[in-house]
Amino acid sequence: MRGFHREQVLTILCFIIVNFCNAMCGSMQAPFYPVEARKKGLEVWHFGLVFGSFEITVFLVSPLVGIHLDRIGVKKTLNLGILIVGVVLILYGCLGMMESGSLFLGLSIFLRIMEAFGNSAFLTGSFSAIAREFPNNVASMFAVNEMFYGLGEIAGPMFGGALYSIGGFTLPFTVMGSFLILSSLFICLLLPDIPDDVHSDDRAIKPGLSSALKRPSILIALFQVFTGAASIGFLQATLEPHLHDFQHNDHVLTPFQIGALFVVIGGTYGISLPVWGCLCDWGWFNNSQKLVELFGGLLVAVGFMILGPFVYLPLKKTLASVLVGMTIHGLGLGASVVGGFSDAHKSALRCGFPDNIDTYGLVSGLWTSVFAFGAFVGPTVGGVLCYMWTFQWAILFVVGLEAISVTLIFGCLVAEWTLNEKERPRDLEPLIVPDIKEVLKPTDYGTGDVPEGKQRRRHESVPSNGGPYAIPLHRSYSQPGFMSLYGIPFLASSRHQDREALPYLGSVNGPY
Repeated sequence: MRGFHREQVLTILCFIIVNFCNAMCGSMQAPFYPVEARKKGLEVWHFGLVFGSFEITVFLVSPLVGIHLDRIGVKKTLNLGILIVGVVLILYGCLGMMESGSLFLGLSIFLRIMEAFGNSAFLTGSFSAIAREFPNNVASMFAVNEMFYGLGEIAGPMFGGALYSIGGFTLPFTVMGSFLILSSLFICLLLPDIPDDVHSDDRAIKPGLSSALKRPSILIALFQVFTGAASIGFLQATLEPHLHDFQHNDHVLTPFQIGALFVVIGGTYGISLPVWGCLCDWGWFNNSQKLVELFGGLLVAVGFMILGPFVYLPLKKTLASVLVGMTIHGLGLGASVVGGFSDAHKSALRCGFPDNIDTYGLVSGLWTSVFAFGAFVGPTVGGVLCYMWTFQWAILFVVGLEAISVTLIFGCLVAEWTLNEKERPRDLEPLIVPDIKEVLKPTDYGTGDVPEGKQRRRHESVPSNGGPYAIPLHRSYSQPGFMSLYGIPFLASSRHQDREALPYLGSVNGPY
């Protein structure tokens, strides 16, 4: 964190700690909630309603939070969001005392929706604060934040399972809910106040949801985020059925071993995040974010083709192929998530959106919403496709999404490069400059219309009161914008002109 001031260091430390705890709370119930629900007489599809309601609520609520973030305030949004999640978790733990299965299911869905409200507020606020506090390191800081979020999702099931074995269904939710309530106090005391605007301009038009969704470059970035979220959701629902009859050394994989395979994705995802973030912020390419997204889409598609393996590939399903496929997928997922977040923000600014908290909140809300929608679509569609066909054919759903995304990103890069070439000044082309004597020559010069006796001698100067053409030439050459009167504005002296007076040569990055 060398080069960061005190407020930036406190900001990222707060987000690292709270995101880690928030991720643990979201993932800790996976090992034991189905066990408790079966005791109440519920079926497997009921679990899908409970977990799916969370993603759909985040999808619907996050854009609204982003739009009103400036009105509420970033710090208030963060505190309110994490406080809601903490309180809901404590109430969630009380569900273990109920005997009625229908009441257990109904309250589970209701509390899960309320938890999604708080989670949407916290995630949107934290992503917006990162963009506000680290304008030159958006991707890198987002990557660090996501890395600790991923670590929390890995540690959550282990921690939650241990607490469940000690104190039953209530203990894990009570402990983690209390911890999040303390985290909200931690944010209130240590997190610096985040100004609402970087460049306050009362005349700036507040960006709207419809205006953002009309920008192709923003939509392409969000679509790549959607495909990445759908890919990991697809595996969460289909990997266990795909491997349930798989034998390694004449032994079927245990649920613990299958769960450990997800650590491979989480590990490669977390390790690669800072690398992808640095590549996005480094600026080694004119639009490095989209290039990172391009690599991400290709890696996810290749990983799924190996993980299947695809029926037309000369590969067999082995433990080595599964590990290689999941490793490549984890790398691609990191590139898709980080590249999409950074690209969406920078594309919004290139499209003319104001550089303030309104834009940060809008784009962060859209990112959170699209990721949640992908996390809902992936397991839903993946489960249906695997039921109707097989895993080897069902992976074409994710591969097809990535193919569409890669095509769009590549087309955007080619179009941008082409437009930049057309709009670039042709420095090597000969420049035709009109003869200044011809430019300043009166319309009747050289004609026979001049009265007799009025002709000037050869060395006689132009009279000072001779009309509009009696301007001293030395003054004319030094006047700012003089040459612009004759259609050559780029020859005017830059020492006397503002940048706005220069001709429009096109945006550096084109209309995207």
